[in-house]
Amino acid sequence: MRAMTESKPMSGNIIIRPGIAGDVAALTEIYNYFVVNTHFTFDVEPWSAEVRLGDWFSQFDEHGRYRLMVALDECEGEIMGYASSGRFKKKRAYETSVEATVYLKPGVQGRGIGRLLYESLFAELKSEDVHRAYAGVAQPNEVSLRFHQRMGFHEVGTYREVGRKFGKYWDVTWLERAIGS
Repeated sequence: MRAMTESKPMSGNIIIRPGIAGDVAALTEIYNYFVVNTHFTFDVEPWSAEVRLGDWFSQFDEHGRYRLMVALDECEGEIMGYASSGRFKKKRAYETSVEATVYLKPGVQGRGIGRLLYESLFAELKSEDVHRAYAGVAQPNEVSLRFHQRMGFHEVGTYREVGRKFGKYWDVTWLERAIGS
């Protein structure tokens, strides 16, 4: 895959840098918290780091539309979260659209890390052939909706009862943001 080690200091002791294969175990642990404890992702079973390394991580590259940015606490050397852009839909006409997502380690919300991650991700995507980014927010989740709106996303619609998890149906609100021309 890639072996990028360049990092960008963004704010205080948080560094935003491209994700590397060695990050996958920590990123999987963060993601699995939300799989097991929330309706925010519609995965219903936790992932292994090995499977995530192949199925998920392999889509990212240092150039192109599909990126992975990681927030690292410089002092602790601990991963605090990540943002990524991935395929929106498989059909070729959708190729200039990406789905963006951000996940933070529980307990670090409200420190501006999500903002730093998305700002870095979108700055990288500006130089690529990306026209729009889309984000799906399972409802209810007012904090995520407000965050995405602050990041320049605008609501485009809600799929009603589109996913079932924990024995309940959940809505997903979709938002979009312009990236390029």
